[in-house]
Amino acid sequence: MKHITFYLDFISPYAYLAFEKLPEALKGISYSVTYKPLLFAGLLKHHGQLGPAEIVGKREWTYRQVLWLAHEQGLEFQLPARHPFNPLPLLRLAVACDAKGTPNRYVCETLLRHVWRGGADAADESRLGQMTALLAPQRAPGSVEVKADLKAHTDEAIQQGVFGVPTITVDGKLFWGLDALPMLRAYLLGNAWFDGLDWDAARQLESGATRPKP
Repeated sequence: MKHITFYLDFISPYAYLAFEKLPEALKGISYSVTYKPLLFAGLLKHHGQLGPAEIVGKREWTYRQVLWLAHEQGLEFQLPARHPFNPLPLLRLAVACDAKGTPNRYVCETLLRHVWRGGADAADESRLGQMTALLAPQRAPGSVEVKADLKAHTDEAIQQGVFGVPTITVDGKLFWGLDALPMLRAYLLGNAWFDGLDWDAARQLESGATRPKP
């Protein structure tokens, strides 16, 4: 049995889509999953990047693309009333639902669907209260311990080279995004390509130009 780690932030529509499609993508494969919420903004800050929703043009394209992807894959999906939003309350709630800070699939599913189904305001305080009552967290979401666990997930992901969400890690390999699910499946099925040179060759490719910093 292979064990995979699924890094996610509820703010990401791609995390929702990949989460919903993961069981189908890995059908027939023996595996277990640990879900680790992290702060996507923390990854962006570390790598010196803007989020897709912070870039004019890319913002609109991102929303169009995820709407199309959901339509194509037959998934229920509606954009929330506002995006981006502050995901920290949802992330902390998820982490608080488990003593070790790793929520189960039900918790992650509930919070992802809270954001990406129905078209309501994902950050609405009354809705957050309803989610808290429904999930009945084991720890206080605002506690020092929960905040530390969330930061630890983010720091751990950065140390492993994670730069975006969703990212799935297995055997030290990173698979980023919804469109990496077929590649992940191939790896878990023992595709011989992963025993070749191409995986490591991608890391060794030299850069021919460096853009100057402003």
